[in-house]
Amino acid sequence: MIPRYTRAEMGGLWSDEARFAAMRAVELAVLRAQARRGMVPADAAARIERAVRVDVARIAELEAITDHDVIAFVSQLAETVGEDGRYLHLGLTSSDVVDTGLALQCRAAGELLIRDLDVAITATVRRAQEHRDTVMMGRTHSVHAEPTTFGLKLATWAWELDRARRRLLTATADIATGKLSGPVGTYSHLDPDLEAEVLGELGLAVDEASTQIVQRDRHAAFLAAIAVAGGSIERFATEIRNLQHTEIGEVQEPFRAGQKGSSAMPHKRNPIISEQLAGLARLLRGYAQAAMENQALWHERDISHSSVERVALPDAAILLDHMLTRFTGLVDGLVIRVERMRENIERGLGLHASSRVLLALVQEGGLTRETAYAIVQRDALRAADERRPFRDVLDADGEVTAVLGPDALAACFDEGHLLRNAGAIIARLDRLDRQPTSSEASIAGG
Repeated sequence: MIPRYTRAEMGGLWSDEARFAAMRAVELAVLRAQARRGMVPADAAARIERAVRVDVARIAELEAITDHDVIAFVSQLAETVGEDGRYLHLGLTSSDVVDTGLALQCRAAGELLIRDLDVAITATVRRAQEHRDTVMMGRTHSVHAEPTTFGLKLATWAWELDRARRRLLTATADIATGKLSGPVGTYSHLDPDLEAEVLGELGLAVDEASTQIVQRDRHAAFLAAIAVAGGSIERFATEIRNLQHTEIGEVQEPFRAGQKGSSAMPHKRNPIISEQLAGLARLLRGYAQAAMENQALWHERDISHSSVERVALPDAAILLDHMLTRFTGLVDGLVIRVERMRENIERGLGLHASSRVLLALVQEGGLTRETAYAIVQRDALRAADERRPFRDVLDADGEVTAVLGPDALAACFDEGHLLRNAGAIIARLDRLDRQPTSSEASIAGG
């Protein structure tokens, strides 16, 4: 991923140094288990542990000759330990080391993304609670519907982020799976008990039945969870962009001193953060699609998945890390224009009360629903077309006033009635605590 979207901690997890360090950890864990079984001299294993080093530049030099990165990696490690190097990679096939090392990287990336989601959820919940009573117009099909509160809008975001977190938690636990079962998964060189011991030490699950590789449904699910989380952020960002329209103007991205919106138009304050987030979500969906294509490999394995994963896994994790961090800052700094929200409600001419008038005509006036609907629709469309307050049109309609008195009509326009349950919905956010679950504990502690 380009530096523009790469944060240091997540980027570091996907560097060549980190990749080969993870593979080194696998090699050494196997070596220790073999030494405990007498398969490798204990003193040789101890010397290797002390001396072995990863040299990424040297691996690249060797790969240019061998055209095989794992052979280059093992050869470079062996160079650093001399004659004892013959005990490295004993009984292993390349994918034993690559897939198990990749599981360590994916687990670390997943844990970081979960922490990012925790921070984003906390920020969103805080703003939702802050604006629990901030009334705004709800819109369906981009048209005024009934009033809601900005806090309720944010509450839907918080719960959606929590669902993204739970999906990613499951996917991270699943991808934290390794294998040491050899060239076709039959344990032809190393036994299952050694695999269980090594993977237990590394904090990874054992693939119950593998081929030469860990099957790629796990990786597809991991990238799908990342892509769905990105799609949620895109939804939130799209709403911010829409609410920042000049004609709506109810929210505004933070705009710092010295920031400029346009090279030609000094008045511009554009929703550039939201637009960036919406664009990056498209990339995440592409990576998820590529991961799903990776599931169908030939026989016990081919190598078509490898090139895809070298790009898709790091880039997707790096992008979502950037997006979540950017989104959290956006939510924290979002400018909420309460007065404009009220102004837009008033511009709606009271048409949002149409459903309440319909119910009153049926329940209190005794009209059939079909008759009541026709009356309310006629008066509502007249009010909209003539730009007259809906209440005035109703007051002038004898069919309405014949069955609904002034108090009954006034009650239909009572905003408080429509929003009487808003507080209870906001109160549900108290359940979004960030205490680790048992699944999280298993990811963190193996």
